[in-house]
Formats: sequence, C-alpha cells, structure tokens
Amino acid sequence: MTNPFEDPEIDYMVLINDEGQRSLWPAWADAPAGWRIEVEPTDRESCLAHVEANWTDMRPLSLVRAVEQAQVAGRAELGAASTSE
Repeated sequence: MTNPFEDPEIDYMVLINDEGQRSLWPAWADAPAGWRIEVEPTDRESCLAHVEANWTDMRPLSLVRAVEQAQVAGRAELGAASTSE
C-alpha cells in the first residue's frame, strides 16, 4: 500500500494552523482539529510548490513574535540607557 502522503496520483490540500505551520494533507481526509484549509484540493506538486513558496520560516508564529518583542524591548532599553547618560 502506498503512503497517502506521498501518492502522486491523488489530490491534496495544504493545511495551516494558528502557528503558521503547514501540512500537505490528502484531500479525502478531514482536516484535523486546529488546522484549516489554505489550499483547496489540487495535485500534489502544486501543493508542494505552495508550501515551498509560503512557508519560508519554519519557526512557529509564537516564537517569531516572542523574538520580535524581545528585540523591541532590547532597543527600548538601549534608547533609555543612551538618554540617561
């Protein structure tokens, strides 16, 4: 039996979760809880191309936001330190 996640003969969807992570999913299977359809059923290669073009940062969105907040806080601390000198 062929792995349903690697069968080039069936249609797939691209799913996305709240963390911005994507998954190639067989079109015949319901999306699991916490995931929504980003690309409607189409051929596997089109789904793979979409994932490659749109999921360029593998970090979860919560991590991206935390890093950005830490960078902003660091700049604010630098600004406060330079004005108090």
